[in-house]
Amino acid sequence: MLIELPYIRERAVEYALRWALSRNPLFPDFAGIGGDCTNFVSQAILAGSCVMNDTLDFGWYYFSPENRAPAWTGVQFFYNFITGNPEYLRENGGEGQFGAEAPTTMIEPGDVVQLANEQGTYYHTLMITGREGDDFLVSAHTDDARNRPLINLPLRDRSFLAHPRYALATRKRPLLPPTARRTRLSPAKLRCRRHFASTAKRGTVI
Repeated sequence: MLIELPYIRERAVEYALRWALSRNPLFPDFAGIGGDCTNFVSQAILAGSCVMNDTLDFGWYYFSPENRAPAWTGVQFFYNFITGNPEYLRENGGEGQFGAEAPTTMIEPGDVVQLANEQGTYYHTLMITGREGDDFLVSAHTDDARNRPLINLPLRDRSFLAHPRYALATRKRPLLPPTARRTRLSPAKLRCRRHFASTAKRGTVI
């Protein structure tokens, strides 16, 4: 059985604004080897949830440059994971972030937009970090942007990703008793929790 946890979108937006024009040294920069956009958005979503799915090939996780899920850095793989592609759900059990395409009227900062080229192939993942009038402001890597109006970006089509209730959210398995939980947490989850605990005191995010 999975339980639903909140996605803290304010933390995701804060992370995206903090690192939009620079790089968090805890993660590699994939700009020269396929693009860093989805890697950046995955980091921001992790900042708002601290939950990953470590299922090989069909999960959403990052442990090292050589040990990461395709969905962590790949535009289409990310879409498949977040929207619950049936093949992915069958393999990964549904634990982790989830969402769905949604109309622009339901989109909020902390949600995600993906852009398509003239051939209809989606190639870019960005995080919505604000609004300016009727337009969204987005932050991204490759090409780096911080609160850039979405209307200024070249695109053929756009796909807004949000939770069916119009906020990305997280599913995970119920917590084990405290003594068992300490032995089951992955190094990445422990690192994430410790980091947020320490940076909260300094008023920053990773």
